[in-house]
Amino acid sequence: MSSRETVLGRIRAALADVPATENPEDVPVPRDHRRSHADGDLVDLFAERVADYRATVLRADVSQAAEAIRRTLADRGVTRAVVPDGFPSEWLPADTRTWLRDTPPLSITDLDAADTVVTTAALGIAVTGTIVLDAGPGQGRRALTLLPDHHLCVVRAEQIVGDVPEAVALLDPTRPLTFVSGPSATSDIELDRVEGVHGPRVLDVVILTETA
Repeated sequence: MSSRETVLGRIRAALADVPATENPEDVPVPRDHRRSHADGDLVDLFAERVADYRATVLRADVSQAAEAIRRTLADRGVTRAVVPDGFPSEWLPADTRTWLRDTPPLSITDLDAADTVVTTAALGIAVTGTIVLDAGPGQGRRALTLLPDHHLCVVRAEQIVGDVPEAVALLDPTRPLTFVSGPSATSDIELDRVEGVHGPRVLDVVILTETA
């Protein structure tokens, strides 16, 4: 018997006493768990937790978005940046940098040769310091944030929620969700950290707030 047959057999055995007419929606599931462990200012907490993952955090007023992005890319020596469709044009600095568009889709070779990708986000999670992408406007397809060695992500302060349950309630489960907690990294059995294994080695996050 294969592993697949073993797993399916156990599932059938576990469901043997379930009436054939019963639907999952018919059985209430308790949802009284704690929804957030966040305390204090969510933006401050998010910035702190993102930095804990060795990402660089820059906070700026939304009116200064283009300058914040220009300064961050200049510090990284970026000359070729991928920008997904839907990224706010007013946030892009007017300089001599080459902006690569993904329409038509860029090849793997082109993406790998790019210095960085600049995206927006679906939301941020304060407690875990996580950025969530859902391929919405300004985020692009998943390959855009996996192949370039550097990712600059712009998160608006109002997109930051306290904890994972709050984020899940706001996200569309049918969309391609990517949860990013710092630069891509892994560790071997001796706990030697290696960055860039599954995605960008460097993550910069620009948090935009709006002056009242």
